[in-house]
Amino acid sequence: MVDRAVRRRRRALFLLFFLPGIAMSSWVTRTPDVRDQLNLSTGQMGLVLFGLSIGSMIGILCSGRFVSRFGTRPVIALGTLLIIAGTVVIGMGSAVRSAPLVTAGLCLFGGGMGGGEVAVNVDGADVERITGTAVLPTLHGCFSLGTVIGGSAGMAATAVAFPVHWHLTVVALVATGMLVHALRAVPAAIGISAAPSTPGPGRVPGQPSKPQVWKDRKLLLIGAIVLAMALAEGAANDWLPLLMVDGHGLDAAMGSLVFVGFAAAMTLGRFSGSFFLSRFGRATVVRASAVSGAVGLLLVIFADNPVVAATAVLFWGLGASLGFPVALSAAGDSGPDQTARVSLVAVIGYVAFLVGPPALGFLGDHYGLRSAMVVVLVFVAAAILIAPAADTRDRAATTVDLAQRTQPGTAPAGQHQGDRS
Repeated sequence: MVDRAVRRRRRALFLLFFLPGIAMSSWVTRTPDVRDQLNLSTGQMGLVLFGLSIGSMIGILCSGRFVSRFGTRPVIALGTLLIIAGTVVIGMGSAVRSAPLVTAGLCLFGGGMGGGEVAVNVDGADVERITGTAVLPTLHGCFSLGTVIGGSAGMAATAVAFPVHWHLTVVALVATGMLVHALRAVPAAIGISAAPSTPGPGRVPGQPSKPQVWKDRKLLLIGAIVLAMALAEGAANDWLPLLMVDGHGLDAAMGSLVFVGFAAAMTLGRFSGSFFLSRFGRATVVRASAVSGAVGLLLVIFADNPVVAATAVLFWGLGASLGFPVALSAAGDSGPDQTARVSLVAVIGYVAFLVGPPALGFLGDHYGLRSAMVVVLVFVAAAILIAPAADTRDRAATTVDLAQRTQPGTAPAGQHQGDRS
């Protein structure tokens, strides 16, 4: 029964990652149409995207506390409902040509992404702990698969000039059905047990407090990796269609096709991630990913041939695919209080993923989107140097050994820790 429940829970998490991928790519592939309907410049579009930043920051700042108090299940439900509501409001804003309404919709969308996705990553890390296998790369692969399917549908809708508001309404209805089906398999109270991460009378002796988590140098290096790779993914999700349209002269449908290629490369990288992790380890995989992402970005930024740039997007997608999920797995293995550690790194990642790209719009307005992507390139290149921080195998074993010595009755290390790759 336990094994069956875990399998049902894992399938539910697949859907809960798949759903925001569809919603995100459906919005992204229609950004050229929305920009034209609202008659905005690149800088003005960046202001609209700051609605996503505001919402995501609110969601991110509240998510860890809500998970610790209520568990992952209600936070996932609320976050996904906000994503669905935001998708509908964005469509309405596009229909009435209202930039403030689109901004409000993006604020709701960002709140759902920032809050719900941190919770679903904590739940996924818990499944990794139970099963002892690498689950997060596949879960994030489902997000990327959702972006492929949603992006393909968005590309087709763009090609036939299907109204944006009807397109996003259909997406919201499909997402609602997925949420109702998946949420029943997610257990209650996950994450609450790790809540005693703050000092207090009831805290278990020897268990670190949350300030100590923030002071963990190795964990902060892992956070820097996820910041760089999540920024690379988020920049493509927000700007890639417009980058190919404005920076390389493609039409809107071809710009959407390039984005679908990026999403397909992300999906391939994430679904094959477990294979490479088991053979080469986290540090090598993260470094190779960062090199691939840097090469792709370099060609997209500096190559004037649109065919070369479009092909380079595949390297960009492969490079961005594994940094986020592998860093989350590494964070969970980096020491005690898994929920606090995964939440911290997930927060850093989603700040980069949701807040960083809108800021690129201001640079793009002054220097062009291609030049703005140099910022992303610098961060990804830095991730090449700090990739060894992702290898937390020795530290996890040491932590578990100490926990066994200081807390009698703790389960053997092989039952819940070790190298998940």
